[in-house]
Amino acid sequence: MNIYVLRHGLAVERDEWDSKTDAARPLTPEGEKQLRKTCRALGKMDLNFDLILSSPFVRAGQTAEIVADKLKLKKRLKFSDELTPGGSVKKLIQQMNEVKPALENLLLVGHEPYLSGLISLLISGDENTAIDFKKGGLCKLEAEKLRAGRCATLAWLLTPKQMKLMA
Repeated sequence: MNIYVLRHGLAVERDEWDSKTDAARPLTPEGEKQLRKTCRALGKMDLNFDLILSSPFVRAGQTAEIVADKLKLKKRLKFSDELTPGGSVKKLIQQMNEVKPALENLLLVGHEPYLSGLISLLISGDENTAIDFKKGGLCKLEAEKLRAGRCATLAWLLTPKQMKLMA
């Protein structure tokens, strides 16, 4: 299984947000523009996903919806509370393993520090590997059998600047 991990795009800063709930914080116009360039890079890499699984928080949902729209994968977009900052990695992995038929290419869209912890757990067995995962960054993991522990290989990690050069 190829697991692609995408951090949401640039969002309104917490201290600039009037809402009492962080979950409603949206992408900025610059963040949306950045993601359109990311989508062009995804297209040039000829990436296709069996499922796009996103945090339901607004900024992650907007990120996933832009990707699903640009890659014409809207019917493959689903949301999981396990991708929110307080989500359970074990439950997320259980959800991914329960999808039938088995997934070949999965895109996860979420937040930091949750995503770095997930990547770290899957490649090293613990959640403490230091990963500089930028907003709008994309990571590819390869795994034979997905479990909550060391089971994957880091194939690559792209920054938004690298993807912009590809677009």
